[in-house]
Amino acid sequence: MKIQERTGAGAGRSAVPAQPSVGDRLPTPPRERKPALAALAVLLILLGALGATTLVLQAGDRIEVIELTGDLQAGDSITDAKITSVMVNKDSGAEFVPWSQRELLKKLQAKSTLYKGTVLVGPMFATKNSLPQGKATVGVSLKEGQYPTGLKAGDNVAVYRVGSNSSSSGNSSSSSSSNSSSGGGNSLLVERAVVADVKDNGSGDVISSTSLPVTLTVDASDAAALTQAASDGSVAVVLIPGN
Repeated sequence: MKIQERTGAGAGRSAVPAQPSVGDRLPTPPRERKPALAALAVLLILLGALGATTLVLQAGDRIEVIELTGDLQAGDSITDAKITSVMVNKDSGAEFVPWSQRELLKKLQAKSTLYKGTVLVGPMFATKNSLPQGKATVGVSLKEGQYPTGLKAGDNVAVYRVGSNSSSSGNSSSSSSSNSSSGGGNSLLVERAVVADVKDNGSGDVISSTSLPVTLTVDASDAAALTQAASDGSVAVVLIPGN
């Protein structure tokens, strides 16, 4: 009797082993992290961005230079009213004058006529001629007695033709035909000239010799007569008021 009950109790059991439920999954092994590869990727990204930025900057490397806003005649200097600033490629190879050097450029003069819209480069300009318009410089060699003691650069002088030919030569000069000295018929060649240079002996004292090289700045209209008189050695200078 007991054997049958045991057999009946076991009859309802399945011989198949129990399976896990569908919702339950087996645990997976953790992924292996590779920090070196991640760092390398970030580094490559940064290098690429840096390279692209450098190329952009080089392509746009520009400088501020000077452009004319009006025509500039040969011999003239730039003025603020005739210039403006523009940006140009720094690597163009041209010798553009930077905007920051415009004050220095004002001290130079144009070699030839320049026109509105011209971007200025250094070779277009040269050192300004210090001689004023309408003036000329003439060199004379003065003998002792034909110049005052202590003659120096910057002095204002009157220039006379002296000697036996003073009257006839003086009459041929437009500036001296109506001006004659009361002392022996010496004629006035230049009413006012400026001593530009006096040759000295290095100590500031005029060389004591038979002749004294002197450079005079005079009106251009007086240069011909003065040059002719200087070639004869018949020129004398006298200090006048204004020194």
